[in-house]
Amino acid sequence: MKCPFCGNLEDRVIDSRTSKEGEAIRRRRECLKCGKRFTSYERVDDVIPMVIKKDGRRESFDRTKILHGLKKACEKRPISVDVLDGIVDSIEKKLAGMGVKEIPSTWIGEEVMSNLKETDKVAYVRFASVYRQFKDLNDLMDEVKTLFEHQQVRSGRKTDIKSP
Repeated sequence: MKCPFCGNLEDRVIDSRTSKEGEAIRRRRECLKCGKRFTSYERVDDVIPMVIKKDGRRESFDRTKILHGLKKACEKRPISVDVLDGIVDSIEKKLAGMGVKEIPSTWIGEEVMSNLKETDKVAYVRFASVYRQFKDLNDLMDEVKTLFEHQQVRSGRKTDIKSP
């Protein structure tokens, strides 16, 4: 394993443990050259489909891209990295279980939004504003209205929201 601090390839494993769901092994490592510690994760390589982008290109599924987008949307929000990892894990599990060779990127985007809607409404709106490419304030207001109505339906109350 390459040390992220000095690039040395020699390290020793200090601690190994299975993740909560048993899906990965977390290894705590120490670089033999600089002495700094870092964490690595070992996962089984599932057969994940290729992602069909909006412009027709195909690329390999990359969990770090989803995690990066989630972290951006959840910046300065009270959401732990473990929760974000859980969202990406659940999307990955669904993909692996579908048994398809290709999946549209829109499916992934909608899954992320669905998870964020249940996790944090502010992060959901942030992600939606980039994902849905809102053109103006009216698009944003429409999305917030829809979110608010969804929340009221779930809680059993209904109130009208007026646009500016």
